[in-house]
Amino acid sequence: MPRKSRENSGTGIYHVMLRGINRQNIFYDIYDYECFLDLLRRQINPTDDNNKYLPSRCTVYAYCLMPNHVHLLIREKDDSLATVMKSIGVGYAWHYNNKYQHLGPVFQDRFRSEPVNDENYFVLLLRYIHQNPVKAGLVSEVDEYIWSSWREYEGFLGICSTQPVISRMPFEDLKALVFEPLPKTAVVLDIDNERRRKTDEEVSEYIISSFGLRHVQDVLLLTKERQKDVIRLARDFGASIRQIERLTGISFSIICRN
Repeated sequence: MPRKSRENSGTGIYHVMLRGINRQNIFYDIYDYECFLDLLRRQINPTDDNNKYLPSRCTVYAYCLMPNHVHLLIREKDDSLATVMKSIGVGYAWHYNNKYQHLGPVFQDRFRSEPVNDENYFVLLLRYIHQNPVKAGLVSEVDEYIWSSWREYEGFLGICSTQPVISRMPFEDLKALVFEPLPKTAVVLDIDNERRRKTDEEVSEYIISSFGLRHVQDVLLLTKERQKDVIRLARDFGASIRQIERLTGISFSIICRN
């Protein structure tokens, strides 16, 4: 089955979430956070090989880098959202794998996104994204967290395009909204949302790319220990036992034991 197409935004604005494989941390120190922000900055102010500035690939209205996931409020331009996110994801994976001698995927699945088609939802997401560190217990107030875009709304120069927001709403009104906890009934794309069932194509692509195989059935050529790794990672990815059995040829009983 083909992947489900992303729902397009009529405004070109999306709420994007990117998280670490198996929900593991993707940021461990200041240099990791700064690396990701630099990659994001390069999408906003790209240059060619001669350091000549090129047209911006996207506009960012908000971001929050949490230890194991990222939230962005972003508008695509001539470059598609997928192109922008691929560039960021590949660049950060290269940094992470080289720094931590890590093998395999850094991020869980593709990035997730949802369209932002009206102003009310846009403001809701501004609040949600900046409240993430408070919700997670990392800080007690929104402005205490240094790896979100809130400080840019307070006047610090950075990555975000804050003026379009502040021009529609006085800063003090915006601050009051952002600092006011969201109601429990608010529903947005979240790291804890239930994962949907993975398609056979997604599971196959994940196994092939993770273990450098030509075909998913080549799992049977791996050592028993590596087969255990395949089973563990595929199940963490969201594959069912029957899917793994059907796609790889590993027996049901062996998969259950691992």
